[in-house]
Amino acid sequence: MSAMESITPTNPTSMNDMTNYAGAYAETNAPDSSATLALRAGFDSSPHQCLSFTLGKEVFALDILTVREIIGVGAITPIPMMPATLRGVINLRGAVVPVIDLSVRFGGEKTQESMFTSIIIVEVPTERGQLVMGVMVDAVNEVLDIPRADIAPAPEFGAPVRVDFIAGMAKLEKGLVILLEISKVFSVGELTQFNKAAERGQVQ
Repeated sequence: MSAMESITPTNPTSMNDMTNYAGAYAETNAPDSSATLALRAGFDSSPHQCLSFTLGKEVFALDILTVREIIGVGAITPIPMMPATLRGVINLRGAVVPVIDLSVRFGGEKTQESMFTSIIIVEVPTERGQLVMGVMVDAVNEVLDIPRADIAPAPEFGAPVRVDFIAGMAKLEKGLVILLEISKVFSVGELTQFNKAAERGQVQ
């Protein structure tokens, strides 16, 4: 199997199990800096737990501690005069949450919704505190336990996304997984825009 071969998405009926697991794990574990994963591999023998997902032909993963829950794609209210990265806002149990199209953020095409398309609700640190936002992806795969010794630093070139977005790379039996540093994926200006969109957004 090629190192770049995508991990096959799991059955969407397991999404609730992954959401429950992610939430429970985040509540009972102290946050860790994923930017130092590769450097800490020799000092920490515990596996790095993350949620993997598919975007185009690549498989990415987010630190499980940043994931709040996983939901399907429902009604998204567009916000005028916002960048294409922002698909709009959703009503998440009374809270207005901005939804980001990760494919567009990485310089790709707008995500085409399918039965596998999901929104991963994450928490991103900002100057104003934690910003809760949704990240739209092609499919959620599974929760992975990756040995820290198997996590390598981001390459200097040749990565499918900007190197500063990458916390590390893991080559597993199922293929290559790119670990994202979610706090680096968006600039301070973009996060401010998303905050404003959530504040003024009106959804049903």
